[in-house]
Parts: sequence; C-alpha cells; structure tokens
Amino acid sequence: MLLSMAAAKKPKVEAEREVLVVADREVVVTNPRKIFFPVAGHTKLDLVKYYIAVADGAVRGVSNRPMALKRFVHGAARPAFFQKRAPEGRPDWIKTATLRFPSGRTADEIVVTDAAELAWIANLGCIDLNPHPTRASDLEHPDELRVDLDPQPGIAWKQIVEVAGVVREVLDDMKCIGWPKTSGSRGIHVYVRIQPRWSFADVRRAALAIAREVERRAPKIATSKWWKEERHGVFLDYNQNAKDRTVASAYSVRPTKDARVSMPLAWDALKECEPGDFTLATVPKLFAKHGDAHAAIDDDPCSLDALLELAASQPAEERVSKTPARRAKHPLLIIARSKDKDAALAGLERWKRKYPRAAEKLADDDVLVDAMRGRFTTWTRIRVNLRNVPESDRPPQEPPDPEYEAEAFHP
Repeated sequence: MLLSMAAAKKPKVEAEREVLVVADREVVVTNPRKIFFPVAGHTKLDLVKYYIAVADGAVRGVSNRPMALKRFVHGAARPAFFQKRAPEGRPDWIKTATLRFPSGRTADEIVVTDAAELAWIANLGCIDLNPHPTRASDLEHPDELRVDLDPQPGIAWKQIVEVAGVVREVLDDMKCIGWPKTSGSRGIHVYVRIQPRWSFADVRRAALAIAREVERRAPKIATSKWWKEERHGVFLDYNQNAKDRTVASAYSVRPTKDARVSMPLAWDALKECEPGDFTLATVPKLFAKHGDAHAAIDDDPCSLDALLELAASQPAEERVSKTPARRAKHPLLIIARSKDKDAALAGLERWKRKYPRAAEKLADDDVLVDAMRGRFTTWTRIRVNLRNVPESDRPPQEPPDPEYEAEAFHP
C-alpha cells in the first residue's frame, strides 16, 4: 500500500485548500493552514501529511474496520464530537459498512482500506482513528482483543511497563501473541489478534480473565476493580472490549499539546522508550527508518479457548449497576462537570482553595478525573475521594462548579 509517486508532485494550491494526489486519487484538504495543535504549531495539512507518511502502518491498524469519526473541527485544543454516520456528499470511492443497533436503528460508518481514504478522514478533523474491533465482513465477531492499561494518578511509566510485562506472560501462557503500543497518552495498549469465532460478550469475558490473572500475579501494581475509587496502580480496562467501544488505533495522533502518537513497538523497545518521543513530528522519520513493528500482527490469530477456560475458573463477575441507587464504598464528592477539561480543573483548584484542610489530605489517586462520553460530545467530570480526610474535615457535596447542562448526562 505504497503512496503513489504522484503524491510527490508539488500539490496544486487553491484558495483555502490544497489538493493532494494520494494512491492515484485527489484528496482535497480544506483550510490546510488552520492550526490544529497550537502549542506544537502543527496545521491540519501537517496532520494529513503525517497520515500519508505512515499510511502502511496506520491503514493496517484500521483496515476494513467500521470507524466512529471523532472530529476535532477546531483543532486539538477544542472539544471533539462523535459522528457515527458517514458524511453525505462524500466521494464515491469512500467505503462504508452498515452497523445495526439494539434500538433497530442503523448507521453507515466509514471503512478505511487505503491511504487516500485515510487522508480524506484526516481532513474531516479526525485527529485520532477510532475503529471497531470487527471487520466489515463480519460485524458480530471481533478479530481483535484489546488490553488497555490505564495508570492511576501518580503511577510512573516504569510501573506501567512492568504491568505490560505481566500481561505478556499471561498471554504467552494462554498461547496468544500480544502486540504492544503506547496509548499516546499515559498508558499502554496490548492488542491480540483472534480468530473471529466468538461474540463480543465472550471476548470481553476473555479480557476480564486476563485482567484478573494479571491482578492475581501482580496485586500491588495492577487492578481489575471496576469502580474508579477502588483502583490502585494500573487498571486493566477490560470493558474496552464491549460492543459499543472504540480505541485509538496504531499510529493515531492524540489530541495532546505535543501531538503525541500511539506508537506500535516491539516488546524490548517498549522497555526502553519514553512515550513523549513519539509525536506527529518524529514518527514519520522513525517509520521510514524502521518500518512497522506490527507488520506481522495479522499473521497468526489465536484461539480464545484457553482464556475462556480461565474465565470459567474465576469468580462470577460482580454486576455493575448504572443506577443512582448504588452506594459507593468510599466518600465521594462531585466537584466539576464541563465540556472544557481546563475549566473543570480550574473548578477543582477553586474547591481546594475553599477547603484547604481537606485538600492537603488528598493523595494523588484521590482526585478522579473522568473522561465522559455523551451521545455526540465528550466532557470531563472531576470527583474527589475523601477516604483520607477525617470526617470532621470533610466538606459537604455542593453544586458542581462548573456544571455542565443536565441533558449531557442522559445521552
């Protein structure tokens, strides 16, 4: 899937747009000089050209997978919105797949198979790529199990890598091959190609079995606890394998200030790297020099039989209630809810100034910053866990400051 030699030609420059020739197709980049990463200074055109440069690897990570479009139309510093349905007026060479939902509704989602389609969705403002774990040819049977290592506040990179090593040991014992990559944020993803024979529920059970076994082997640094206030160390987020979930794929640029990339790596390289080394500016050169560390990811899909046997030997999963009736095991306060993460964090600082005696008793992991996903938008919720604060010093629950509009909580 090499970039057409025509792409090397000087692009035609038109008012407020540029036309690139990619894989023998013309891809229009609108507002090419619009700044998408204010701190790093990268433009929308820089983003599109990045994906062209790493297309062999990036397309491998999303190939023939329906994709939810997470569009940052105003750049990384502004909130994104999710678009499940393929835009109208798209070129006739853009492929789609029809997903069906429990409600009976359907949506035609974009399916990327080549560099031109990849560049086209980057022009829509899709900074990162969010494919489903299924192929368009079989939407009910995932061929990818995802292990998402989510570090809690205060956890160092070395500890995350240590937990990833335990994940590798468990997968080896289950006759599965793990393919690690940086998440592009603070964590690590380990992908496992599987035979498309099992349902989403089975794949999720297998992922939970991995999480519990890693926790059993490394209880001081790993957790499978669902409720955030009960976690410590590195959380293995098995629910990323639920049917409605998508995860930023290989070579995705993330909406961070430094335009960090979710970088596929070999296991030995994972131990030696620094996640901040992989950015929109650095990865194309690394890719050109070393190629794709996950080039063989599709060669040997594994069976889930051993993992499902392990799951059957573990205790039944605790049922998670989504109703307000659930009583938290720890004293929690909701401090802020906002579409703007910085505004939510500013609300936290105001709360700390108002209640300094309580604030000084909070540990790093007592501040819970939750990325929430509504029907069309994302937003931030901040809570504090008062478990380390004496009851006499615990402030009351007050109206969150700021408070997001009520309909956001019922997408």
